[in-house]
Amino acid sequence: MQREGIFREMRARESYEKPSEKRVREQAEAVRRHRKLEKKKMQREGLLPAPKKAVRTR
Repeated sequence: MQREGIFREMRARESYEKPSEKRVREQAEAVRRHRKLEKKKMQREGLLPAPKKAVRTR
C-alpha cells in the first residue's frame, strides 16, 4: 500500500494545498529521490562506505 501512494494521497486530500506549495513539495521530493539514488549508486561503486548493519543483542 505504501508503494501505491495511498497514504500520501489520503494525507494530500485532507486539506487544500496551494499550487505553489504543491510545486515546492514535489520539487523537494524529486531532489530527495535523486540524492538517495546517487548515494546508493556511489555505495555500489565503492566510493562511499556501505551503511553499518545494526547488531541486535538479547
